[in-house]
Amino acid sequence: MIWWHAVLIAAAGIWAGMINTVVGSGTLVTFPVLVALGYPPLTATTSNAIGLAPGTISGAVGYRHELRGQFRRMLTFVPASLVGAGCGTVLLLSLPPDAFETVVPALVGLAVVLVIIQPRVSTWVLRRRETSGKEQGTGSQVLLITLIFLIGVYGGYFTAAQGVMLMAVMGMLLSEPIQRLNGIKNVLAAVVNVVAGTVYAFIAPVSWPAIALLASGSIVGGWLGARIGRKLSPVALRAVIVVVGVAAMVQMILRQV
Repeated sequence: MIWWHAVLIAAAGIWAGMINTVVGSGTLVTFPVLVALGYPPLTATTSNAIGLAPGTISGAVGYRHELRGQFRRMLTFVPASLVGAGCGTVLLLSLPPDAFETVVPALVGLAVVLVIIQPRVSTWVLRRRETSGKEQGTGSQVLLITLIFLIGVYGGYFTAAQGVMLMAVMGMLLSEPIQRLNGIKNVLAAVVNVVAGTVYAFIAPVSWPAIALLASGSIVGGWLGARIGRKLSPVALRAVIVVVGVAAMVQMILRQV
């Protein structure tokens, strides 16, 4: 590996770890970097899942204070993410690589759209809380667990923007402070990444040098994101994610032409 490739991958890991903790969408930084450096899309995705998993754990630990009193709730949410992640990895490894390369631009596009509309969703959620002021009934709880499972499937298949999705659905169906929801999001994203990464480590094509660089960078990024990430401009973070995501989508489309 060329030295500047290593520096670029490690830097992308730090940035992705921070973004994943604060917003969620770090894959839209690391995935296009790996693809641009010549890694096949499937290898870039599997290596991402493994390499960014330590960063999601680091971010979740950083939000441990916001997670106090959430143990019983997590007992219902974590299994949904875990099973969903397992289903997503099965899909990724069962479908032909060509199918993955075909659908990736659409998935990246979906992730970019979610990042763009996230502020509007957050505003809508805050207004809803002001009018309702309480969580919904059992039906909403079942709906939320189902959506967490489906997001886990998506995360096991392609991790980008699963954090944004989780924040959106939990914000609509739970009446909790945004920082507590962010802590729950970090735990669920960590579960998905760890499950997917464990499976990929044994039976999928991966690049261990890239994984080592991403892992070391994402741990630092997750730690930073939990401590100082909230002080960064959300607009700046979102702009970087959107620009990198669009670039990745265009690059993937051009690869298929």
